[in-house]
Amino acid sequence: MSAGGGAVDRPDPAPAGGYDADGHDPDSGGAESAEVTAAAERAAARRARLRRGREPRESRVVAAWRSTRVRIGVLVGAVLLIAFGLVAWFTPLLSVRTVDVEGLAAVPEEQVLQALQVPDGLSMLRLDTDAMAEQVSQLPKVRSVRVQRVFPSTVRVTVAERTPVLYFDSPDGAHLLDCDSVEFAIEPPAPGVPKLVTDHPGGTDAVTKAAVAVMAAIPIPLRDQVGVGAVVARSVSDIALELRDGRTVLWGGTVDSARKAAVVGPLLSQPGKVFDVSSPNLVTVK
Repeated sequence: MSAGGGAVDRPDPAPAGGYDADGHDPDSGGAESAEVTAAAERAAARRARLRRGREPRESRVVAAWRSTRVRIGVLVGAVLLIAFGLVAWFTPLLSVRTVDVEGLAAVPEEQVLQALQVPDGLSMLRLDTDAMAEQVSQLPKVRSVRVQRVFPSTVRVTVAERTPVLYFDSPDGAHLLDCDSVEFAIEPPAPGVPKLVTDHPGGTDAVTKAAVAVMAAIPIPLRDQVGVGAVVARSVSDIALELRDGRTVLWGGTVDSARKAAVVGPLLSQPGKVFDVSSPNLVTVK
Protein backbone atom coordinates (compact mmCIF):
# COMPACT_ATOMS: atom_id res chain seq x y z
CA MET A 1 0.00 0.00 0.00
CA SER A 2 1.47 3.41 -1.01
CA ALA A 3 1.32 6.53 0.96
CA GLY A 4 -1.40 7.86 -1.38
CA GLY A 5 -3.49 4.79 -0.76
CA GLY A 6 -3.08 3.66 -4.36
CA ALA A 7 -1.85 0.17 -5.38
CA VAL A 8 1.51 -0.02 -7.13
CA ASP A 9 2.18 -2.93 -9.57
CA ARG A 10 5.47 -4.67 -8.95
CA PRO A 11 6.98 -7.28 -11.18
CA ASP A 12 6.55 -10.80 -9.97
CA PRO A 13 9.76 -12.36 -8.81
CA ALA A 14 11.17 -15.08 -11.04
CA PRO A 15 10.06 -18.48 -9.95
CA ALA A 16 12.59 -20.55 -8.15
CA GLY A 17 14.65 -22.92 -10.28
CA GLY A 18 15.30 -20.45 -13.22
CA TYR A 19 12.09 -21.18 -15.20
CA ASP A 20 9.80 -18.51 -16.63
CA ALA A 21 6.16 -18.11 -15.96
CA ASP A 22 5.20 -20.70 -18.49
CA GLY A 23 7.53 -23.27 -16.99
CA HIS A 24 10.32 -23.06 -19.61
CA ASP A 25 14.00 -22.59 -19.09
CA PRO A 26 14.91 -19.24 -20.74
CA ASP A 27 18.32 -20.64 -21.97
CA SER A 28 16.92 -23.81 -23.50
CA GLY A 29 16.13 -22.18 -26.90
CA GLY A 30 19.79 -21.24 -27.52
CA ALA A 31 21.02 -24.73 -26.59
CA GLU A 32 18.57 -26.43 -28.93
CA SER A 33 19.60 -24.08 -31.74
CA ALA A 34 23.30 -24.86 -31.17
CA GLU A 35 22.57 -28.59 -31.18
CA VAL A 36 20.71 -28.31 -34.50
CA THR A 37 23.56 -26.34 -36.04
CA ALA A 38 26.14 -28.85 -34.82
CA ALA A 39 24.11 -31.74 -36.19
CA ALA A 40 23.84 -30.03 -39.58
CA GLU A 41 27.59 -29.42 -39.66
CA ARG A 42 28.26 -33.05 -38.78
CA ALA A 43 25.95 -34.21 -41.56
CA ALA A 44 27.64 -31.89 -44.05
CA ALA A 45 31.04 -33.16 -42.98
CA ARG A 46 29.90 -36.77 -43.47
CA ARG A 47 28.60 -35.97 -46.96
CA ALA A 48 31.89 -34.25 -47.83
CA ARG A 49 33.85 -37.28 -46.61
CA LEU A 50 31.69 -39.57 -48.68
CA ARG A 51 32.23 -37.43 -51.75
CA ARG A 52 35.98 -37.39 -51.15
CA GLY A 53 35.95 -41.13 -50.76
CA ARG A 54 34.12 -41.63 -54.05
CA GLU A 55 36.19 -39.18 -56.11
CA PRO A 56 39.60 -40.88 -55.66
CA ARG A 57 38.08 -44.24 -56.53
CA GLU A 58 36.50 -42.80 -59.67
CA SER A 59 39.74 -41.01 -60.62
CA ARG A 60 41.76 -44.20 -60.17
CA VAL A 61 39.37 -46.12 -62.42
CA VAL A 62 39.52 -43.45 -65.14
CA ALA A 63 43.31 -43.19 -64.86
CA ALA A 64 43.70 -46.96 -65.06
CA TRP A 65 41.44 -47.08 -68.13
CA ARG A 66 43.35 -44.30 -69.83
CA SER A 67 46.70 -45.86 -68.95
CA THR A 68 45.57 -49.17 -70.45
CA ARG A 69 44.55 -47.46 -73.68
CA VAL A 70 47.88 -45.66 -73.87
CA ARG A 71 49.82 -48.87 -73.35
CA ILE A 72 47.77 -50.65 -76.00
CA GLY A 73 48.29 -47.76 -78.42
CA VAL A 74 52.04 -47.71 -77.82
CA LEU A 75 52.26 -51.48 -78.26
CA VAL A 76 50.27 -51.41 -81.50
CA GLY A 77 52.41 -48.51 -82.81
CA ALA A 78 55.63 -50.36 -81.97
CA VAL A 79 54.41 -53.53 -83.70
CA LEU A 80 53.44 -51.58 -86.82
CA LEU A 81 56.78 -49.75 -86.85
CA ILE A 82 58.74 -52.98 -86.54
CA ALA A 83 56.64 -54.58 -89.27
CA PHE A 84 57.21 -51.64 -91.61
CA GLY A 85 60.93 -51.68 -90.85
CA LEU A 86 61.19 -55.37 -91.68
CA VAL A 87 59.27 -54.88 -94.92
CA ALA A 88 61.41 -51.87 -95.88
CA TRP A 89 64.65 -53.69 -95.02
CA PHE A 90 64.05 -57.07 -96.64
CA THR A 91 61.77 -56.27 -99.60
CA PRO A 92 62.13 -54.08 -102.71
CA LEU A 93 59.54 -51.63 -101.34
CA LEU A 94 62.24 -48.94 -100.95
CA SER A 95 64.61 -50.13 -103.66
CA VAL A 96 66.55 -47.65 -105.83
CA ARG A 97 64.60 -46.52 -108.88
CA THR A 98 66.43 -43.30 -109.80
CA VAL A 99 70.06 -42.17 -109.71
CA ASP A 100 70.74 -38.42 -110.01
CA VAL A 101 74.32 -37.42 -110.82
CA GLU A 102 75.34 -33.77 -110.41
CA GLY A 103 78.53 -31.81 -111.10
CA LEU A 104 79.75 -33.63 -114.20
CA ALA A 105 81.59 -31.88 -117.02
CA ALA A 106 84.55 -34.02 -118.12
CA VAL A 107 83.54 -37.33 -116.55
CA PRO A 108 80.95 -39.36 -118.50
CA GLU A 109 77.87 -40.20 -116.47
CA GLU A 110 78.10 -43.83 -117.60
CA GLN A 111 81.43 -44.15 -115.79
CA VAL A 112 79.91 -42.87 -112.57
CA LEU A 113 76.92 -45.22 -112.81
CA GLN A 114 79.18 -48.14 -113.51
CA ALA A 115 81.39 -47.29 -110.55
CA LEU A 116 78.37 -46.93 -108.24
CA GLN A 117 77.23 -50.52 -108.84
CA VAL A 118 73.76 -49.95 -107.42
CA PRO A 119 72.27 -53.41 -106.67
CA ASP A 120 68.92 -54.18 -108.28
CA GLY A 121 66.08 -54.61 -105.81
CA LEU A 122 68.16 -53.81 -102.72
CA SER A 123 66.44 -51.65 -100.13
CA MET A 124 67.63 -48.05 -99.80
CA LEU A 125 68.16 -48.75 -96.10
CA ARG A 126 70.80 -51.35 -96.90
CA LEU A 127 72.88 -49.24 -99.30
CA ASP A 128 76.46 -48.61 -98.22
CA THR A 129 76.77 -45.02 -99.43
CA ASP A 130 80.33 -44.68 -98.12
CA ALA A 131 81.49 -47.68 -100.15
CA MET A 132 79.69 -46.35 -103.22
CA ALA A 133 81.36 -42.96 -102.85
CA GLU A 134 84.73 -44.64 -102.46
CA GLN A 135 84.19 -46.53 -105.71
CA VAL A 136 83.34 -43.36 -107.63
CA SER A 137 86.30 -41.49 -106.12
CA GLN A 138 88.63 -43.99 -107.82
CA LEU A 139 87.82 -42.41 -111.17
CA PRO A 140 90.92 -40.36 -112.09
CA LYS A 141 89.07 -37.13 -112.85
CA VAL A 142 86.95 -37.20 -109.68
CA ARG A 143 88.36 -35.10 -106.85
CA SER A 144 85.56 -35.73 -104.35
CA VAL A 145 82.11 -37.30 -104.34
CA ARG A 146 79.11 -37.51 -102.04
CA VAL A 147 76.42 -40.19 -102.23
CA GLN A 148 73.08 -39.55 -100.49
CA ARG A 149 69.79 -41.39 -100.07
CA VAL A 150 66.75 -39.39 -101.10
CA PHE A 151 63.70 -41.33 -99.99
CA PRO A 152 61.69 -43.06 -101.13
CA SER A 153 63.73 -44.33 -104.11
CA THR A 154 66.49 -41.96 -105.31
CA VAL A 155 70.27 -41.98 -104.92
CA ARG A 156 71.88 -38.55 -105.39
CA VAL A 157 75.55 -38.40 -106.42
CA THR A 158 77.36 -35.06 -106.21
CA VAL A 159 80.74 -35.01 -107.95
CA ALA A 160 83.55 -32.45 -107.80
CA GLU A 161 85.84 -32.96 -110.76
CA ARG A 162 89.54 -32.30 -110.96
CA THR A 163 90.43 -29.33 -113.14
CA PRO A 164 93.91 -28.74 -114.60
CA VAL A 165 96.01 -25.81 -113.40
CA LEU A 166 99.23 -26.90 -115.17
CA TYR A 167 100.40 -29.51 -117.60
CA PHE A 168 103.79 -30.86 -118.57
CA ASP A 169 104.90 -32.69 -121.68
CA SER A 170 106.26 -36.22 -121.62
CA PRO A 171 106.88 -38.90 -124.27
CA ASP A 172 103.44 -40.41 -123.65
CA GLY A 173 101.59 -37.11 -123.91
CA ALA A 174 100.58 -34.10 -121.84
CA HIS A 175 100.08 -34.80 -118.12
CA LEU A 176 97.42 -32.69 -116.43
CA LEU A 177 97.98 -31.48 -112.84
CA ASP A 178 95.20 -30.23 -110.57
CA CYS A 179 95.42 -27.86 -107.59
CA ASP A 180 96.52 -30.77 -105.38
CA SER A 181 99.46 -31.58 -107.69
CA VAL A 182 97.71 -34.78 -108.73
CA GLU A 183 98.38 -36.12 -112.23
CA PHE A 184 94.86 -37.13 -113.18
CA ALA A 185 94.91 -37.44 -116.96
CA ILE A 186 97.17 -37.80 -119.98
CA GLU A 187 95.46 -35.84 -122.74
CA PRO A 188 95.73 -32.53 -124.57
CA PRO A 189 95.12 -29.64 -122.14
CA ALA A 190 92.24 -27.26 -122.52
CA PRO A 191 93.05 -23.84 -124.02
CA GLY A 192 94.48 -21.49 -121.41
CA VAL A 193 96.12 -24.10 -119.18
CA PRO A 194 99.78 -23.03 -118.63
CA LYS A 195 102.67 -25.34 -119.39
CA LEU A 196 105.04 -26.34 -116.60
CA VAL A 197 108.73 -26.27 -117.52
CA THR A 198 110.95 -27.95 -114.96
CA ASP A 199 113.62 -30.63 -114.86
CA HIS A 200 111.69 -33.41 -113.14
CA PRO A 201 107.98 -32.69 -113.40
CA GLY A 202 105.55 -34.92 -111.53
CA GLY A 203 102.96 -34.95 -108.83
CA THR A 204 105.46 -35.98 -106.14
CA ASP A 205 108.20 -33.53 -107.18
CA ALA A 206 108.79 -30.68 -104.70
CA VAL A 207 109.48 -28.13 -107.45
CA THR A 208 106.28 -29.14 -109.25
CA LYS A 209 104.30 -28.70 -106.03
CA ALA A 210 105.82 -25.24 -105.54
CA ALA A 211 104.81 -24.24 -109.08
CA VAL A 212 101.25 -25.44 -108.45
CA ALA A 213 101.17 -23.42 -105.20
CA VAL A 214 102.27 -20.30 -107.08
CA MET A 215 99.51 -20.82 -109.64
CA ALA A 216 96.99 -21.00 -106.81
CA ALA A 217 98.26 -17.62 -105.49
CA ILE A 218 98.19 -15.78 -108.82
CA PRO A 219 95.32 -13.23 -108.98
CA ILE A 220 92.45 -14.21 -111.23
CA PRO A 221 92.79 -11.11 -113.47
CA LEU A 222 96.41 -12.06 -114.13
CA ARG A 223 95.40 -15.58 -115.04
CA ASP A 224 92.29 -14.76 -117.05
CA GLN A 225 92.98 -11.37 -118.62
CA VAL A 226 96.75 -11.25 -119.13
CA GLY A 227 97.18 -15.01 -119.21
CA VAL A 228 100.08 -17.19 -118.09
CA GLY A 229 101.56 -19.11 -120.97
CA ALA A 230 104.14 -21.10 -119.00
CA VAL A 231 105.53 -21.53 -115.50
CA VAL A 232 109.30 -22.00 -115.50
CA ALA A 233 110.42 -23.58 -112.23
CA ARG A 234 114.19 -23.98 -111.80
CA SER A 235 113.89 -24.62 -108.06
CA VAL A 236 111.38 -24.18 -105.25
CA SER A 237 112.62 -20.60 -104.77
CA ASP A 238 113.14 -19.67 -108.43
CA ILE A 239 109.80 -19.67 -110.27
CA ALA A 240 108.96 -17.37 -113.19
CA LEU A 241 105.71 -16.74 -115.03
CA GLU A 242 105.89 -16.25 -118.78
CA LEU A 243 102.85 -14.22 -119.81
CA ARG A 244 101.15 -14.71 -123.15
CA ASP A 245 102.05 -11.20 -124.27
CA GLY A 246 105.79 -11.94 -123.93
CA ARG A 247 106.43 -10.32 -120.55
CA THR A 248 107.92 -12.21 -117.60
CA VAL A 249 107.13 -12.07 -113.88
CA LEU A 250 109.90 -13.26 -111.58
CA TRP A 251 107.94 -14.68 -108.68
CA GLY A 252 110.62 -16.39 -106.64
CA GLY A 253 109.36 -18.94 -104.11
CA THR A 254 106.03 -19.53 -102.40
CA VAL A 255 106.93 -17.31 -99.41
CA ASP A 256 104.95 -14.03 -99.24
CA SER A 257 102.75 -15.12 -102.15
CA ALA A 258 99.79 -13.08 -100.84
CA ARG A 259 101.91 -9.91 -100.81
CA LYS A 260 103.32 -10.66 -104.26
CA ALA A 261 99.80 -11.18 -105.59
CA ALA A 262 98.81 -7.76 -104.22
CA VAL A 263 101.65 -5.84 -105.90
CA VAL A 264 101.95 -7.64 -109.22
CA GLY A 265 98.72 -6.26 -110.70
CA PRO A 266 99.57 -2.55 -110.37
CA LEU A 267 103.18 -3.30 -111.36
CA LEU A 268 102.09 -4.76 -114.70
CA SER A 269 100.46 -1.43 -115.63
CA GLN A 270 103.95 0.02 -116.03
CA PRO A 271 106.02 -0.38 -119.22
CA GLY A 272 108.65 -3.03 -119.15
CA LYS A 273 109.53 -6.62 -120.00
CA VAL A 274 110.64 -8.18 -116.73
CA PHE A 275 108.74 -7.58 -113.47
CA ASP A 276 110.50 -8.83 -110.36
CA VAL A 277 108.24 -9.38 -107.33
CA SER A 278 110.44 -12.00 -105.66
CA SER A 279 111.03 -9.39 -102.92
CA PRO A 280 107.59 -7.79 -102.70
CA ASN A 281 108.82 -4.87 -100.58
CA LEU A 282 111.40 -3.95 -103.27
CA VAL A 283 109.93 -4.67 -106.72
CA THR A 284 111.76 -3.82 -109.93
CA VAL A 285 110.86 -3.40 -113.56
CA LYS A 286 113.26 -3.85 -116.48
